[in-house]
Amino acid sequence: MRNARARSTAGAAMPRGLSRRSLVKGAGGLSLATALPLAACGTSGGTTGGKTAIRFLYATGDDTWNAVAKAVADAFNAQSATATVELDPLPAGSDYATAMKTMDATGNWPALVDMRDTSTYLDAGKLAPIPEAVTSLLNEEVYAPSEDGEVYIVPTTALNGELGFNIVYDRDYFEEHGLAAPTTYAEFVALLDAVKSNGDGALATAAGEVWPSDQLWKPLAAPWFARYSDAGGFWTAVAAGEASMEDLREPLERLKTITDEYVIEGWQSTQDAQTSTLLINGQAVMATSSAGIGRLNDIAKVDPDFNAGLFAVPADDGKIHVLKNSVNGDTASGFAISAQAQQDGKQYDAAVEFLEFYFAVDTCDLMEETGMIAPNIKDADQVTRNESIPGAADYFALLENPNLAWFQNDTAMSAISTFNTFFRQSRIEMQDGQTTIDECIAKCQEEFENLAAEG
Repeated sequence: MRNARARSTAGAAMPRGLSRRSLVKGAGGLSLATALPLAACGTSGGTTGGKTAIRFLYATGDDTWNAVAKAVADAFNAQSATATVELDPLPAGSDYATAMKTMDATGNWPALVDMRDTSTYLDAGKLAPIPEAVTSLLNEEVYAPSEDGEVYIVPTTALNGELGFNIVYDRDYFEEHGLAAPTTYAEFVALLDAVKSNGDGALATAAGEVWPSDQLWKPLAAPWFARYSDAGGFWTAVAAGEASMEDLREPLERLKTITDEYVIEGWQSTQDAQTSTLLINGQAVMATSSAGIGRLNDIAKVDPDFNAGLFAVPADDGKIHVLKNSVNGDTASGFAISAQAQQDGKQYDAAVEFLEFYFAVDTCDLMEETGMIAPNIKDADQVTRNESIPGAADYFALLENPNLAWFQNDTAMSAISTFNTFFRQSRIEMQDGQTTIDECIAKCQEEFENLAAEG
């Protein structure tokens, strides 16, 4: 297969960079009728004032990432004599996988894509190689060649796995009530109990866009997934018949209990960005997040005086299990250049020019200033890190935490993204009481087996 990794994933090198968010964001809810106009919007290329115009399609999710995309595109457009980047963001709440399939069906690929389902489109010949002029700017541990020796995806942000999946909290409330960030899972539950016993909303989370439901689930399930790290990952074990959805019963039970006992009402329709408002307004003392420092920056922009803190949900033994990034394969995400742009020639050159600009030190400084932690470039030691955001020190401290334990969960299953969307929706139905845990496990096992059988 073209997308087989030529070397192991770069997860062990995580501390070299600092993460804005989890890189894997599926979503739910975009209908075909909605996606078609989306795919047709903008231009597929052309000239603007003598410059080559290219589109950059990316998934929205947090205000900081949206601001970074705009700031970098504006800076690039102001200095480039040959190219113009036009932003083409997916609407909040849209299903990324569905939007990509619809865009592909219309044949209207942008030059640059904030890519998911990488191997699916790589195997279909939809992606173009990224040249050494770009990869030479990066730490070599954050990208990898495919089996054909070419690199097809490079990171949009620093690769620190899913360290951005954590809990943001009201530090002043904690200090007022003598509370502290938990060091074990039992302490986390006790913390939720303490806030609830005060008559206050303990935890805000979101499922209005489907994908944010991962924010609570993934930290709870991480210790179970981590058990399969050395065996090729949990989903690989399920495909081989060496594990099953039944093995996730305990974290699913924890998810259900926390939802029923401690999550504030309305989570089913709450969107990701709204959890910050719930926190700032005092409707919840804690909120789930997958944006890391980006979420802290969002809060600071709304209320500069809000004293935010951040912690990761620990396992029973106190370990903090964090998924490593994949740098190739179906679970990898980041910048890709479309084969359609390569066929055009000028669009490909413009896309390469933009990526060279994106990975420059000055641009990384701009990202940091805007609130995102910059990618792992070779000249990372020259980048000015932004440590002024309230709560940022908590995030940086996680990188140095002796209990931090990286794990891998890669899979060669081409339909894993489709399954993840199904699994998210099934969990939400279970959390909402529409189905039981038994029913959730059974239907997800059946769906996994059906998709695996399809190849």
